[in-house]
Parts: sequence; C-alpha cells; structure tokens
Amino acid sequence: MGPEIVTFGCRLNAYESEAMRRLAAEAGLVDAVIVNTCAVTAEAERQARQAVRRLRRERPSARLIVTGCAAQIDPARWAAMPEVSQVLGNAEKLRRESWGLPDRIVVGDVMAVRETASHLVEGFEGRARAFVQVQQGCDHRCTFCVIPYGRGNSRSVPAGAVVDEARRLAANGYPELVLTGVDLTAWGGDLPGKPTLGQLVRRLLALVPELKRLRLSSLDPVEIDETLWRLLAEEERLMPHLHLSIQAGDDLTLKRMKRRHSRADALAACRRAQELRPGIAIGADLIAGFPTETEAMFQRTLDLVGEAGLDYLHVFPYSARPGTPAARMPQLDGGVVRERAARLRAEGEAALARSLASRVGSTAEVLVEKDGFGRSEHWAPVRLSGRPGEIRRVRIAASDGTALVPIPDSGDRA
Repeated sequence: MGPEIVTFGCRLNAYESEAMRRLAAEAGLVDAVIVNTCAVTAEAERQARQAVRRLRRERPSARLIVTGCAAQIDPARWAAMPEVSQVLGNAEKLRRESWGLPDRIVVGDVMAVRETASHLVEGFEGRARAFVQVQQGCDHRCTFCVIPYGRGNSRSVPAGAVVDEARRLAANGYPELVLTGVDLTAWGGDLPGKPTLGQLVRRLLALVPELKRLRLSSLDPVEIDETLWRLLAEEERLMPHLHLSIQAGDDLTLKRMKRRHSRADALAACRRAQELRPGIAIGADLIAGFPTETEAMFQRTLDLVGEAGLDYLHVFPYSARPGTPAARMPQLDGGVVRERAARLRAEGEAALARSLASRVGSTAEVLVEKDGFGRSEHWAPVRLSGRPGEIRRVRIAASDGTALVPIPDSGDRA
C-alpha cells in the first residue's frame, strides 16, 4: 500500500505522480496524502484547494503534501492553508531526499534546474496505458501561459533513458505508451547533436519491438519534424492520432498569444496529417474568450474546427493567470467567455459525433481501459467488455454520438 495521490492537470503530472508514489513509500510516508496541482487555469487551482480541504476532513491525522505547478508558482499561498503539512516544488518532488525533510516549504528555483527525470516508473496504478516523460519545461513565453514558471526551461531526457523506460514498461505488460512533455516537439534541442522528436520515436520503435502501440501527447503544429511526418505515414505502431496545440483560429489572436504558428499553418498541418495517414484523428487545444477577442475573431476559431476536420476538442475558457502579459490586456466579460466556451464545446461535440459516425462499419483495435470501456487506435471511445490492458479487434456496429458500439462478440484478442 502506498500514499494516496490526487492528480490534477496533464499527463506529465500523472507520470510524476507514479514516481512520487514510489519515492514517498521509500521514505516511509505510506499513509501520506499528496495533491499534485495544476496551474493552467484558475479553475484547476480552485479544484485543488477544494480537494485539499476535503482530504483533510476525510484524513484528519494524515501528512498532507501539496506539490505540482500551482505549488511551485506560489508556495506561500498553499503553505498558508491550515490543512497543508508541507509544500514541495516541482523539482524537489522527484528527488528522494526531499521526502524526508521536515521543512514546511521545500521549493527551489525551477528556472535553475538543468537535469531531467532520472526516475524510472515501473507501472501506473489502475491504468491500461503508461506515460513516458521525455521532456520537461518550456523556453517559449505564450502570453496567456504561466506553466514555464512552474516547470522551468526546456530540458530533454536522453534517448537511452527513454528507451530503457519504454522497454521496462512494455515488459511489465503495458501494450501502449504515451510520450509526454510540456513542449514535446522541443525534445532534443538541448542534447548533443540536437536530435529531433522524430528521431527519438524512430529509435524507440526500432529498439523496443515488443511495444505494440505508441502515442504522442500535444504537439506544436509548426514544429513537427520531417522524420516524425515520415513515421506517421509509414509506422503502424505509431497511432493514427495527433493532438495539436492550436489555441485559436484567428491570426491576430495568435499573434497576441505569441504563438509560433498562423491559422494557415494549423490548417496545413492538419491537411498534411490527413494526406499522409488517411483516417487519422486530430484533436486540438482551443482557448475561448482570449482578451481583445471580438465575435468575428472567435468565429474564425469556431470555423477552424470544420475547416481543419478536427475530431476532438479540448476547450479552455480563457483564465487570467497572475503575472502573464495577457492578464494585463483588456479582458472580456466573464459571461462572454463562458458563452463562447460553451459554443466551442458544442462544436466539438458535433465534430466528435461526425468522426464517430464515419467509423461505423470499420474494424477497430481497442485497448480496454476498464470493463465496459476502451479506446481505439484513433482515440475513439468504445463501449466494450474485456480485461483492462488487452487489445481487442472489433467490428463497429454503431455510434451513440459519444462512443462507438461494436457488434456483440465480433472481436478477438489482438
């Protein structure tokens, strides 16, 4: 039995929670409660504070440790909560020696951190797929984003360590791995010879032939290298699914966000992926209600969903983050932000329904996540029975608008 961990935010946080589970247990903190926070929106921080209060009521005598991006950015605020026993920084949470320290606040300067994760994760509790951290931090300064101040500058895990971990997780029975990072396409920029993410993926697939499926987390649409494009077209074990960090479909908004791509760049990336891998599923992060956004500017983001042929959306209502340039720009009324986010989510639901309907009659290879639910190679949700972690090949009979339904007993074990 290990410590209880409550994780908010990204896949990188999920990965780090598994590392912390082992480190805390080794330090003897098996009865601790750890809250791994996210700072991407004010809502994410609110939910984490709410969880801290709830966990203290449920576990009045437990050692309650808060870590993650929100804790890194404003440790004093979290330490001021009477429910909190200790605050650990994002670098400190992954160091074995931190877990035995008595100090109430153990948070260093994350901008000074140069190393990447040296920890290996054996498995992921209750999960059918495993995450592999290959990159950390970000050198870019998008005007809305506070994450670099929680994660530090970009740094890469050497390819050999990534391969070692992938081999270990595959041997432990994980059929699918997801490469994760804060700015995944920046991988390799700080390593000797400046290798690319595509070169890492090629090496990983070649050296871990027992790995059945590889998936990538969020990518910058203009920083996908030529090797990665070629692998997307040719390598069946690289899943036909991309998630792009697009954020907006209006060029002036993108400029004010200080993004590195234009609307045309985002559309070109989607079209290239669809041409190279027919049937590929494409998801995107989009922000609704960015400061100064007019109705016409928002409409261009809304129109992008159909123009790009997106399958999934991850919609963020704009949330002003203290200290960021966007927080000093003219803000929209909160009601307008919420209304635009709702419209964008509705567009995303319609896009998902169209995408799922297009897959009816096809064959899918579904990784069972829990009995009654799995995801296909295209990340499509599928309602099916099975043992978590197994891959089932099934014929799709129908879609209910939110998930695919296979023909009963049509499948076999892949």
